[in-house]
Amino acid sequence: MVESTQCSVVLQSLRGRWHGELISPGNEGYDAARKVWNGAISKQPAIIAYCADTTDVVQALQFARSQCLQVAVRSGGHSLSGQSTCNGGVVIDLSRLKGIRVHPRQRMACAEAGLTLGEFVRATQTWGLATTTGTVAGTGLAGLTLGGGLGWLMGAYGLTIDNLCSVQLVTAEGRILRASITEEAELFWGVRGGGGNFGIVTAFEFQLHPVGPVLAGKVIYPLAQARSVLRCYREYTSSLPDELTAYASLLTTSDGVPAIAITLCYCGSLEEGERLVKPVRTFGTPIADFIRPMSYLKLLTRADAGAPRGRSYYEKARMLKHLNDEAVEAFVECGARCTSPFSCVLIQHVHGAASRIDPSQTAFALREEGFVISIVAAWDDGAADQHIAWTDKCWLALEPYSSSGVYVNFLGDEEEGQVRAAYGANHERLVTLKNRYDPTNCFALNQNITPTITERKNLA
Repeated sequence: MVESTQCSVVLQSLRGRWHGELISPGNEGYDAARKVWNGAISKQPAIIAYCADTTDVVQALQFARSQCLQVAVRSGGHSLSGQSTCNGGVVIDLSRLKGIRVHPRQRMACAEAGLTLGEFVRATQTWGLATTTGTVAGTGLAGLTLGGGLGWLMGAYGLTIDNLCSVQLVTAEGRILRASITEEAELFWGVRGGGGNFGIVTAFEFQLHPVGPVLAGKVIYPLAQARSVLRCYREYTSSLPDELTAYASLLTTSDGVPAIAITLCYCGSLEEGERLVKPVRTFGTPIADFIRPMSYLKLLTRADAGAPRGRSYYEKARMLKHLNDEAVEAFVECGARCTSPFSCVLIQHVHGAASRIDPSQTAFALREEGFVISIVAAWDDGAADQHIAWTDKCWLALEPYSSSGVYVNFLGDEEEGQVRAAYGANHERLVTLKNRYDPTNCFALNQNITPTITERKNLA
């Protein structure tokens, strides 16, 4: 235990070599430091280790392992299921690793793991460059990338991992490795979708692409039009060019009106974009049309208001290959039964470059064109039960229309079967990789790929 004399001596020795900040219960700022983005998560780590460099990461990991303490890795702290923190263990916090170097001629960026998507995009857009990221600026770059990286540019440029060129990683043994196509190639295959199962990634190298102003935003319709809007969305997404990505969402507007929206991002010429978005703008009787030319950064930062830090969240996810009429009915019912004005159901269309890569090329296996469904309950006050029940009922209602597998970044505290389904035929290869790099499952707080080596240490 952390309170033991031996542990105290080791911790004091660590403090003498530490470059960042170590915070324990009783220290000033501990209560703020232990909190994560999801206000429903409240855990009490024994130590929060804010790392100033990779050496600190190694030191914190060695300390935790020497004391048989659970390890949680926190970058953006945006893990909805709270896996970036723990009770009684060590939180290795990378959020202060904010370095980024952009090489405009090579269209490359070297980025440390503590960056948020907004910070990363702000630096690359200075040069008129970007790569696929998620949709909310406050999300951590590291977690988004390691889980795959769905986002607005995936039709044109693939997932975030499809633009990843290398990583720097600290293994469970404390070794610092560089992994790429030519170095530690099997490990590089695994981190592209395998999450934090194989080590602590402290830096990334990305391929960038020219991205100027995008034509983006949402058209909002009253919920009464949900059936026709979803059928329109189904038809619309069946023939989109790579440069245009479209999502649909069941939501409540800021003035309390239940609604359905189609949200778009087109990363080609603005003239062509206006022609391509016209079918959405002219369909039905919209409440509002917010599609405008804007910077890619503005598109991401606008989404932050809908996902504020400290609000309580609960999520379930599905994959649908087809959006048939029965599924449309199930979505409409979800919207009608919603228990909070902050909750939503998001439908993300995966297509284009992201769907043309062989599933065996990266650990991320969900490469068919289709729809990723995220059902997110969100609330500020009151009991959680009704909101969780709404999410679970919606998830069950969509089961008959769902395909196997689900996006790992949208998984919560799931059973192992869901993790296996997420990786499909790649799962056994990932287990072999886990046995090699983390046989004792030091990195277990994630969508865990359980090692099969039986001689395992008893980690608390």
